[in-house]
Amino acid sequence: MQESNPTPNPAAEAGAANESASPAQGQPEVMPSLEEQLRTAELKAAEHHDAWLRAKAETENVRRRAQEDVSKAYKFASEKFAGELLVVIDSLEAALASDNQTAESLRAGVELTLRQLNSAFEKANLQVVNPLGEKFDPHKHQAISQMEAPEGSPIEPNHVLNVLQKGYLLSERVLRPAMVVVAKAKNA
Repeated sequence: MQESNPTPNPAAEAGAANESASPAQGQPEVMPSLEEQLRTAELKAAEHHDAWLRAKAETENVRRRAQEDVSKAYKFASEKFAGELLVVIDSLEAALASDNQTAESLRAGVELTLRQLNSAFEKANLQVVNPLGEKFDPHKHQAISQMEAPEGSPIEPNHVLNVLQKGYLLSERVLRPAMVVVAKAKNA
């Protein structure tokens, strides 16, 4: 009997080892080179920089538009009120243009003009402060003097005895305080 001693074939063994190491023989694993990775990172950086510049420009545009809006709002804030006052001016000019006026017609025209002005004030949320007989309020009234109330007057001490000049509120904010005389306690 002959013993057959197979001689090892190194090329065949190397091929078998390669087959077991890489199951997908037709697709070798390729890592991107450092140059490709750097180019990809530079492209992403340029893209992010461009997006940042666009966002910055948009923010500046929004800020500029907001400043323009505030400027326009400030500039034209009184436009509606001024439009209401034009009616009052027209009435005053019409009264002055008339040559033959009687005292009664002049008075009627002034009363009409005052009603128009009060209507314009109401539309602009401008309120008259006429505090006769009310308790003195230093936030809405300016005391010019103090005096005793006349005998038999229903006005109590620290209440408004006389209004020298009406005050005005604009949306509950004091535009001009009313100038008043305040009643003081009677000397015993």
